[in-house]
Amino acid sequence: MPKHLLALAGFLVAAFAAGAFGAQFTPGPWYEALNRPSWNPPNWIFGPVWTVLYILIATSAWLVWRQGKKQPEAPTATALATWTVQLVLNALWSWIFFGLHQLAGAFAEVCLLWIAIALTIGLFGRVHKLAAWLLVPYLAWVSFAAFLNFTIWRLNP
Repeated sequence: MPKHLLALAGFLVAAFAAGAFGAQFTPGPWYEALNRPSWNPPNWIFGPVWTVLYILIATSAWLVWRQGKKQPEAPTATALATWTVQLVLNALWSWIFFGLHQLAGAFAEVCLLWIAIALTIGLFGRVHKLAAWLLVPYLAWVSFAAFLNFTIWRLNP
C-alpha cells in the first residue's frame, strides 16, 4: 500500500479513536432527565453527523500532511500539532459532559475546542485551502453544540 494511503488510514484511525473515546460516555438516564430545549436534536442524529465530520477531520489533516511532503517549507508541523490539540479536546468533551456531568465545565471546554478548531482552520489555510474548508462544517457543528451545551447548562442550574 502506498505511503500516502497508510497516512490517510492513520489520520482516520486517530479521528475515529477520538470519537470512540467520546462514545464511551453516551447519553443515559442522567441526560434524559435534564431540561433540554425544544430544538435539541434526537440522539440518533449524532452518530451519522460525527461519522461524516471525523472523515472530514482526518482528510483535512492528511491533505496538510501530503502538502508538507511536497513543500517542506510549508508550516505543516504547527498546523498538525494544533489539529492534534483540537482532536484531544474533541474527545474530552463527552467525558466532561456525559461522564462527569459537568455542564459548565463542558461549556468551557467546548469553547476551547472551538478556538482550537478555528486556529486549525487558519493554519491549514496557509498550507492547503481545501483542508481548511473541510473543517468548516466541523466548526459549524461545534458552534451549534456549544450553544446547545450552554442552553442545557442554563436550563439545569
